[in-house]
Amino acid sequence: MGICSHLDDEACAAQAQRGDRAAFSELVGRFQDRIYRFLVRLTRSPDDALELTQETFLHAYQALARWTPDARLSTWLFRIARNLAFDWLRRGKRVAFVPWDEDEAASHPDPAPAPDAALETAQRYRALEKALARLPPEHREILLLREIEEMSYDDIATVLDLNTGTVKSRIARARAGLLEKMPR
Repeated sequence: MGICSHLDDEACAAQAQRGDRAAFSELVGRFQDRIYRFLVRLTRSPDDALELTQETFLHAYQALARWTPDARLSTWLFRIARNLAFDWLRRGKRVAFVPWDEDEAASHPDPAPAPDAALETAQRYRALEKALARLPPEHREILLLREIEEMSYDDIATVLDLNTGTVKSRIARARAGLLEKMPR
């Protein structure tokens, strides 16, 4: 059981601000998988996403004194990750889309559906991942934050430094773009 496993994220972060390294480690444990998933889909590179995830927490640790408890820790971390990813994308370190690993998918089968239904679901998932990868990064990131991370419009607005109305319209455009890129 972690040093602040009984505390919410903000209280744990406040403890980390007071110099408690174990509290910061607890926060890394809570958020690293979500940040990594967001970054791997945004960059389309597992290796670079791993490096950017590490950079996100390094930057967060260095900037922890500037974090204020009135800001949600999750949105602050996603904003750091997003800024690092877009810096990386701007530097032109683009890589080819890395498809979902078939062995990985097979190791987590859904016991309920029949084999043909499972195949159809896997094919639709791959088509969705490919369509998502073909979206511009701005559309990809907003869909990832809303649909995968299940963030509220207000939290997305905070992460992306936009107003809520702009977030809603971008999500609508991104969804329309995703539908356009889906095979018929």
